[in-house]
Amino acid sequence: MTDVRAEQFEALVRAADEGPVDFEGLFVSWDGEGYTFETPDAAHEDLSQAGLHEAAVAAEEYVTNWYHWEADVGHAGRHRRAFLRKLEAADEYAVPERYDELREGMVTEWGQLRITATLGAAGERRYAVRHEDDAGTDRDRLDEHADPLDARELATFDERGRYRPLKTAPTLVSGWVFPELDGRELVETVDTFYPATVANWHLESEGELDVSHWEETMERQTGIYSVIQTWNRGEGHEHVEWVAEACCDDSQCLKRREWQYDEETELDADGGDGAFPCREPCSLVVAAARKWTRLEGEESRTYEFELTPSEKEQVEEIIDAVADGRVDDIREADIYEGANRYRTRFLRAKRFDEDGNLSGTPTEEETND
Repeated sequence: MTDVRAEQFEALVRAADEGPVDFEGLFVSWDGEGYTFETPDAAHEDLSQAGLHEAAVAAEEYVTNWYHWEADVGHAGRHRRAFLRKLEAADEYAVPERYDELREGMVTEWGQLRITATLGAAGERRYAVRHEDDAGTDRDRLDEHADPLDARELATFDERGRYRPLKTAPTLVSGWVFPELDGRELVETVDTFYPATVANWHLESEGELDVSHWEETMERQTGIYSVIQTWNRGEGHEHVEWVAEACCDDSQCLKRREWQYDEETELDADGGDGAFPCREPCSLVVAAARKWTRLEGEESRTYEFELTPSEKEQVEEIIDAVADGRVDDIREADIYEGANRYRTRFLRAKRFDEDGNLSGTPTEEETND
């Protein structure tokens, strides 16, 4: 059971005196002589304030729910309000059913975050955030945090201590929990882990997301990044397809790519299935595109390498393993894997010359002075 606190009832009286309260099954009004109080389960008219209090206590879930959304959360932060309502499926459940679900804990996955919404004594919502990999881990085995800004440090490095330049990469470290957050703290924590994802998700749901496509974004680049504008744009914009395939797959980023080549030209590369949208090429994509623009400016050459069929396949396996981030998962004893460290070292010992050239073939043509 929940409780109607004195300040909640007093707020209800003030709101009814100023105009009818009509919110998610609760209706309260004052006609100058008595109060009307209605829920889907009961209706009362010509109530005194004492009678109104009795009715409010009997329908405490409706009253505390109204107070939570209209007083505690309010309407000032529309993205925050929409996100908090999403976490308890407020548009799907009636108040009593929703309260039952909240008492059990309602779970939402957001990227690699596992958010649990629960119910407090007087209808307050409390939120816990942990890594999805720690779903079944006891709270006392995780490092507890209370300050939303602690998420900044947690999001800085991956499990191996490497810097994470892309905050939406699926490499968030585990082993922590924010066990007791209110709604404002919860959204601040989520935004620290995944900047702007709450706002962009809500803007998209309202049909208001402002997408900046590749062409438009690249036209804004200046300085050292302006070289991207010179990149060949023919052949079906295949260069942008390569960039999107390399950077924007679910294995590399948890956002769902909504930007295309331009407003009329969609890309064939998979945009991902993330919960939150990507509205424009990010800084990592822009930086990578700058480097690849310079590399693609080189003229192709024909090189001749001597490899056995198995060695050719091994080179392909090595490229795949590096591209998919599987190198660290390949055991040293598993010499059947092409990207196994010892097998790769054997290939290098056999096929590299003393200058590090594959099959003794230099990268630059030798010239005779």
